[in-house]
Amino acid sequence: MFNRELVENYLKIIKSNPEDYFEDYKIMQDRVNNSSAIYKNKPIPVTYQGMFFGRENIEEFKEISKTLMEITRKVTNEYLNNPEYRTHFKYSKKLEELILHDPGYDIPVPICRYDVFYNGIGDYKFCEFNTDGSSAMNEEMVLGSIMRESKAFKEFEREYEIKRFELFDSWVKKSIEIYRESKRANDKPNIAIVDFIDKGTTNEFIRFKEAYNEAGYNCEIVDPREIEYKNGKLMHREYRIDMVYRRAVTMDIMENIDEIEQFINAYMEDAFVMIGSFRSQIMHTKLIFKILRLEATQKILSDRENEFLKAHIPNTEEFITEEDFEKVLNDKDSYILKPYDGYASYKVYAGREYSKDEWEKVLKDLLGQNYIYQDYFDMEKVDFIEFEEDGSYSITPYASVIGMFIYKEEFQGLYTRIGNQALISGARRYYTAPNYVIQNKNK
Repeated sequence: MFNRELVENYLKIIKSNPEDYFEDYKIMQDRVNNSSAIYKNKPIPVTYQGMFFGRENIEEFKEISKTLMEITRKVTNEYLNNPEYRTHFKYSKKLEELILHDPGYDIPVPICRYDVFYNGIGDYKFCEFNTDGSSAMNEEMVLGSIMRESKAFKEFEREYEIKRFELFDSWVKKSIEIYRESKRANDKPNIAIVDFIDKGTTNEFIRFKEAYNEAGYNCEIVDPREIEYKNGKLMHREYRIDMVYRRAVTMDIMENIDEIEQFINAYMEDAFVMIGSFRSQIMHTKLIFKILRLEATQKILSDRENEFLKAHIPNTEEFITEEDFEKVLNDKDSYILKPYDGYASYKVYAGREYSKDEWEKVLKDLLGQNYIYQDYFDMEKVDFIEFEEDGSYSITPYASVIGMFIYKEEFQGLYTRIGNQALISGARRYYTAPNYVIQNKNK
């Protein structure tokens, strides 16, 4: 466990007076329940503990992010310039057309959250790459602020210097910088945060809107179904849109493309600049984990980059043949199945959650249905405290998935979920663990 000493010292504080800290935990929970940290209309679940990182961990995340962005650029350029390479992605002709359209700037993935199973320096495997629609900034910021005001953290800060990540103003600054790269940019753009309102995380959009407003920009939250393209301008009622911060994931756009024809036409005719172009889908697809290991990709990467991928990308194959079926059936605990496209762990299946008979039925339904299968990664767990309603507590080891926020190709911060089930997601029992950078004051 890479942060064992920090965790033990934090837990020692709570164990010294559990009754007092339980009362403070209840106060913290009340603040969480009345905050904007909400997912699917429910408060985000959180324990009385955060995720702790040393500076050496953060330096590694910066290097990981840099390498991933170098690879992202090379893979994107190969997709754009090599029709044969494009066939590996299995996109529809319409999506391919959208991806090939020049967005007006050269960054393939302006914003992303690349998720990783992290055991410490050099020991990690990637879980998935979230590009368009990357989220959870608000819950990280809100929960992190609330937890830091707790009695346990104030005591913890007597010994340690504690820092957090900033995830809103930094994106405003970097998104505007990207916008200004475009020949279509003007001095003070009207901005729209665009997502299907029934799909999006509204509280987070409000927080981003406020950040844009505080930086001096007009900003509205807009459903793409309510946008018009008229007189060469993208319009929401009387509001002209110059720049879109896209939060609508590509899958949702393609499923609703007939309802957003004016938005799509305006994009293809360069009526606005969209930060988060369709090129981000190249890295978003789950197939990318297979494509990154193909000879066609290896030849465009450096030896260092290929070694990096070999060490940290789980083995991934398409779930197509009877041979695939027998392999995954007979070693069920070693595999996890994911659709080519998707988010929030929707329709993701881990073999260890099923009996063999149940797993066989799942596999029969999924074979040949645009799924990949991937090596399951067993990671080291971190001890977390859990209080019960009667004030008693337990120390429970939890696995975690850590999301690296990368803005304009630079590491910006972290988001962590912890869980004890085979999948760590909002679709399962989980906690969010706010992230802190810890440094001993005496060092």
